[in-house]
Amino acid sequence: MRQSPGLLTHMRRCCAAALIAAISSLGTFSPVRAQQPPNGAVLVTTIDGVIGVSATRQITQAIQRADELHATALVLRLDTPGGLVSSTREIIKAMNGAPVPVIVYVAPSGARAASAGTYITYAAHIAAMAPGTNIGAATPIEMGGGSPLPLRQNDQQKNEKPAASSPSDSAHERKVINDAVAMIRSLAQLRGRNAEWAEKAVRDAATLTADEAQKQGVVDVVAASLAELLAKIDGRKVTIGGTERVLATKDAPVTAFDPDWRTRALSVISDPNIAFILLMIGFYGLIFEFWSPGMFAPGVIGGICLLLAFIGLSTLPVHYGALALLLLGIALMVGEAFTPGTAVLGIGGLAAFVAGAVFLFEGPDADMAIAISLPLIFGAAAAMALLLFGLVAMALKARKREPAAGAEQMIGMPAEVVHWSGKSGQVRVHGEIWAAHGERPLKRGDRAVIRAREGLTLIVDPS
Repeated sequence: MRQSPGLLTHMRRCCAAALIAAISSLGTFSPVRAQQPPNGAVLVTTIDGVIGVSATRQITQAIQRADELHATALVLRLDTPGGLVSSTREIIKAMNGAPVPVIVYVAPSGARAASAGTYITYAAHIAAMAPGTNIGAATPIEMGGGSPLPLRQNDQQKNEKPAASSPSDSAHERKVINDAVAMIRSLAQLRGRNAEWAEKAVRDAATLTADEAQKQGVVDVVAASLAELLAKIDGRKVTIGGTERVLATKDAPVTAFDPDWRTRALSVISDPNIAFILLMIGFYGLIFEFWSPGMFAPGVIGGICLLLAFIGLSTLPVHYGALALLLLGIALMVGEAFTPGTAVLGIGGLAAFVAGAVFLFEGPDADMAIAISLPLIFGAAAAMALLLFGLVAMALKARKREPAAGAEQMIGMPAEVVHWSGKSGQVRVHGEIWAAHGERPLKRGDRAVIRAREGLTLIVDPS
């Protein structure tokens, strides 16, 4: 069939518009902007949330981008409750080896640089805070309910009661605390900041407000805005790679650095709650696919979600014993659904599922309590319980239901006599013609009741 020129022209325009839109959308996924900022600009990137693999990737890319642009400085706008020890160490290494000055700015008002954020702030060439922010509480948390880390000897001399510790965990806690103290003291000495308070922040979880931090030499500047910060640090000297450099930040052009789409995607799936939801969707999808083979959609969606969940879990401090407990709980509940009985499998699976979810992120690599939201855990458990016991109730109800097919279902049903001779003939039941036998005489058109069935012959009586 020949198409009109107008239709072809319209199709070409639609294809061209779609191609332009696709090319334009690629720009949103790239950290490199189409319009290059000028050399000497100040690059600004925001870290908001838990310090993990995605934050490490974002900061590393920001440092590389600042070097490519010959930026005057890189500003990390920080607001974090803490994060992974391994990611924190990688970020500190990247900051110490950065070819441009790295300025950590704890902002906006109400933000915090807790736990891992304290170490990152101490590692900065220039440390700054906005009014209404706080810093500190850098004590490594012993995951799984460990006792508090020991106090310093001079604190115990101030009639402060030391935290109790058992012989099984005290040696490990001392190793963890001493390693953390050594790291933050080395950063304090490198940047010329208050090393005594840094140690106190680790050992005693001490915290400071912005003004207190400036007075005690923990941070260099308190500024209400980015413009004020750049004006206050203008002319300060920093050492980069053994070379002293004077900052020229006043009135410098500011360029925002946004992470690429891979980093943003990694940030989303590495959230404990999102990873848990993806894990549940993955298992549900596979279960439904095995339950009703040939649907394909549940299996495809479940497989993709399960792989995304595993990617997210690989960036988190997963306790593998808890993960095994979670999987065991799911398996027991699925077993109960397929073989309904006394509900022992279902109740045991539900308990294992909740326990595994609660302790899922209790690995040794976190300096803060990374956990799944309890409402999410109980919501998922309730959904699985409703599904499980709903299936069990349906199975038990089906056992008590009268047969809806087969020979038993026909007993007591009415039939119409089609032909009869002597004690045998034919009857119509549900539109089907059956051979019939009866002890009482019948004639064509009579109504009868099926009393029994012998093979393909129905035993009937007059109704």
